[in-house]
Amino acid sequence: MEERPFSDISYEQFLKEEKLMGSRCTQCNALYVPPRPICVECRSIDMAWEEMSGKGKLSAFTCITIGPSFMRAEGYDRNNPYCSGVVELDEGARVDARIEGVDTQNPETIKIGMPLKVQFLHRPEDGPVTTYLAFRPS
Repeated sequence: MEERPFSDISYEQFLKEEKLMGSRCTQCNALYVPPRPICVECRSIDMAWEEMSGKGKLSAFTCITIGPSFMRAEGYDRNNPYCSGVVELDEGARVDARIEGVDTQNPETIKIGMPLKVQFLHRPEDGPVTTYLAFRPS
């Protein structure tokens, strides 16, 4: 794999390539998604890229009815909320992402611990396409 800095820009480039990447500390084995250039556990800067399987389970979620303008432009509002959640990946790291394929009109049907798989959402914004991280029930 080519060398890339541990940055938001590199993380977003991997998302565009439909790869969910994290950084793992080579000293203490701590894993971070999104990646970090410095380990917060042992303060090492010896980090390595690691590709995630894209599988995990829902740890927490919320259904949002009043979102940012780009979400309103996609049709989300009080009558059509979207779900945002925390996913615990099979590798152990946790990541925030949109949760697709769930009934946001009936949030009681969304269950903590439900198995999820990664989905990459490619959306045009004013200019180039932006890729967003999402998960859906598996």
